[in-house]
Amino acid sequence: MQVGVFVPINNNGWLISTTSPQYKPTFDLNKEIALRAEKHGLDFLLSMIKLRGFGGKSEFWEYGLESFTLMSGLAAATEKIKIFATCPTLIIPPAFAARMCNTIDSISHGRFGLNLVTGWQPPEYTQMGLWPGDKHFSNRYKMLDEYAQILRELWDTGRSDFKGEYYQMDDCLVRPQPQGDMKIICAGSSDAGLGFSAKWADYAFCLGKGVNTPTAFASNNERLARFTAQTGRDVKVFVLVMIIAAETDEEAMAKWKLYNDGADLDAIAWLADQGAKDTVNTDTNVRQLAAPEGAVNINMGTLVGSYESVARMLDEMAEVPNTGGVLLTFDDFIEGVENFGTRIQPLMKSRSSVPA
Repeated sequence: MQVGVFVPINNNGWLISTTSPQYKPTFDLNKEIALRAEKHGLDFLLSMIKLRGFGGKSEFWEYGLESFTLMSGLAAATEKIKIFATCPTLIIPPAFAARMCNTIDSISHGRFGLNLVTGWQPPEYTQMGLWPGDKHFSNRYKMLDEYAQILRELWDTGRSDFKGEYYQMDDCLVRPQPQGDMKIICAGSSDAGLGFSAKWADYAFCLGKGVNTPTAFASNNERLARFTAQTGRDVKVFVLVMIIAAETDEEAMAKWKLYNDGADLDAIAWLADQGAKDTVNTDTNVRQLAAPEGAVNINMGTLVGSYESVARMLDEMAEVPNTGGVLLTFDDFIEGVENFGTRIQPLMKSRSSVPA
């Protein structure tokens, strides 16, 4: 099973709380996380893109870096680990995205790939006059389908003359072509999103579910399998999961309780309001993210326990058919990556081939 780190490109990581670790994102912080992840043999790094946060006392995600430029810096600072940036497709035209990817491919010597997102939170784009209107909720994966086709044409041949409903290329040239096998990621869990992944993506990312229910995500694997049966492509699921670990189960659970006691209710209310804007797609991962009953961790699957307990639960996840790996977040990223590498990974059967 592959293991990646969802690097903290925005403040406070993925805990909407005033009692969790509070920090601003910096290149130096992310570089330290990247180097530790690489030292411990982890497989990849991924950064999201978030253009406006949720406010509240914690000012959640109000401070954020930019994904392509951050990951280009991490590509230059690392040697082996794979690097993925996230592209806000409403802002960056596909040909320009292809050129940026080719540049980071050159920096990383073929270790780069791209996560494509359609955009779901209108204030991220209305603040810049770039929101296309609520019709976007209905057509966003049609747009992304054209976007991905243009990317593949440019990466494969250096040229695109694509003519579609949303994008038109006129003998577009983007060279040099990437030296690596440029992978595409998509995190959509709606039927439209999974259909897109089955057609264009190499990996489909999904949210884990619940606390210490490691295999609760399995239905997403089954749904994706129905779509890949139609496309004939092999697309693996990578599960987004938070780890809160300590020496004992009791110590880890005490941290989890502390973070929940400090839940930033105003920021969570903002998230819930934004998540309800899309009335077209009711099966998206945004609905899970925004569910108010447990949003202190953005409702992602969370493994809380001793190093031994977390290792056991990760191995259970690896046993779910068509699971390619996990994308990890932590309450404290530097400590979390270090403890994963030295205390959790050595106990995992699904990581037994990683050198100590």
